[in-house]
This record gives sequence, C-alpha cells and structure tokens, in this order.
Amino acid sequence: MKKVLIIQTAYIGDVILATPLIETLHLNFPESKIDFMIKKGNEVLLTGHPKLQKIYVFDKSNKRSSLLTNIREIRKNEYDLVINLHRYASSGIIAGFSRAKLIVGFKKNPFSWMYTHRFVHDTENGQHEVDRNLSLLKFLGSDVVRRPKLYPIEEHFEKTTLYLKSSFICLAPASVWKTKAAPIEKWLDIIIQYKEKSTIYLVGASTDFELCESIIKKTDASSIVNLCGVLSLMETAALFTKAERVFVNDSGPLHIASAMNTPVTAFFCSTVPSFGFGPLSEDSKVIEVKNLTCRPCGLHGKTQCPEGHFKCGRDLLIH
Repeated sequence: MKKVLIIQTAYIGDVILATPLIETLHLNFPESKIDFMIKKGNEVLLTGHPKLQKIYVFDKSNKRSSLLTNIREIRKNEYDLVINLHRYASSGIIAGFSRAKLIVGFKKNPFSWMYTHRFVHDTENGQHEVDRNLSLLKFLGSDVVRRPKLYPIEEHFEKTTLYLKSSFICLAPASVWKTKAAPIEKWLDIIIQYKEKSTIYLVGASTDFELCESIIKKTDASSIVNLCGVLSLMETAALFTKAERVFVNDSGPLHIASAMNTPVTAFFCSTVPSFGFGPLSEDSKVIEVKNLTCRPCGLHGKTQCPEGHFKCGRDLLIH
C-alpha cells in the first residue's frame, strides 16, 4: 500500500473524526504516502500534519472547476487506495474517477457503485462515527487507532502563551444550529461555579463574538475573557491542551477537545450521543435531558425547536 488518499470534505468535526484513519494507516503501513482531501477553509486543521504528505483542497464555491482540477491531480498520483468518508455526490465523483486500484466508501454515496468496496453507514446502531469510519479499513485486517488527533505546531502554542493562567476553563457556547446550543443560562451556571477559582475563556469564531459578549454582560465575573475570533482552530486546540476543562455543545469544539484529550463536558440538546458524535477524551461527561419523547428531533440541529418549548436545552442540569 504505497499511496493512499483520504477524502473528507464535510465539516470541522467530520474532519477531526477522520484523523484516526491517518493514525491507523500510518501504524499499519508506515512507509505509505498518505494524502488528504479537505473542504476549502478547513485545511488549517491538517496543515503541517506530520503523517500527511499532500493536502488537496476542494472549493465548493467553484465546484465544477475544483472537481476537474482535483480529479486530474489525483489521477497523476496513481493511488493504490482511495477512502471516501463523505456521503455526498461531489466526493463520490472524485473517488469514483480517481482510477485508484481500490476505492472504499459508504453505500450511501450516490456514486458508490463506482467503488471496489462499499460499507454500511448507520447512525441508529449506537456506533461512534470514528468506528464507522474505521470500518472502511476492516478488509485490510488493520490494527486500529481510535482516538482522533490534531497536531498544533510551535507557533500555535506560542500564540496561546499569553492565556496560560495557572488554572483556566474554556467555554464554547455557540453552534450553527440553534437547537444544538445550550441556553445562555446554562453557561452562566458554569461561570458561577468557576469564577472564583479559574480564569474563564469563551472561545469560538468571530461570528460568535456577540453571543459571548452577551454572556459576559450577564455576569459579574472579572476573570472572563472573550477570545472569539482571536484564536484560530489550531490555536484553540493548543489552548485546550492546558485547560482544566472545556464545556461544549454537540459541535466542532467538542471534537477538538477529543483530539487533544482535554477533559470535556458536552451538552447534548436536540441531538443524542448515540448518533455517534459524543466526546472521546479519557475524561468525558455528557449532560442531556433523557426520556423526552420529542428528542432527538433529527440527526442535525434545527433553527428552532419544532415543539416550541426547547425542553432538551432549558431543562439541562449543571452538576
């Protein structure tokens, strides 16, 4: 197995949950050249990765051109194995037309008929997404590495030096989906518990800045800092390595915490861990409201609660 390409052009968390494949392939085929295809904007997650040779970037805003360009480049490299983790058409086209000797992926992809090996992807059997991804390597008889892993470089750690207090926690209160975000009151409960003993950093993208400012305005804590838009994804990963604990929703920061093995508490509102996206840190806790007949209301979050009460968020109990 001399040349391998992994394709995952979905979201940040999906990319992180694909990293055990990199580790597993490197363990079993240490001399192999491993490459990765990623969505434009997410390449920062894998830049400088010590076990990857090349990163292809798929530009979804210029889909047709990016498809053709990447297919041409991939064909030139004559891969022995292409593994497509994404279940949508564009990635299936790239994998299917790669001319690789082996093409592996999930049956849900509309172009999976072009693969040499196809596997079931089931979000209802309680299996973690990491294990679903690793199932694509079973036919190789490989030993597996299950933990996701990111590799911040020295400059990422240097950027966080200013924030390395003796004791600090991180809160990531935002989510793209409203029903996946714990209500502001829950974050305030955490702040009350920690404000006298730890510095509190609010982390997220620049688009999350106003949300975090609104949280700060509702507390009298003096040791709270809004870092939204200040740190990159990998700088956030570097910061997490020193955190006492991080508190997250079912979103990207959860998986960053898992990749850095940071103690993590995850809020699951409208979604459930059994979908396969729960935390994987050695010290992991999940806070959820069980036995709600309306929960889960979908695999992904929603812009508003279909029932109008949002009990899965409002009734969360902070221990």
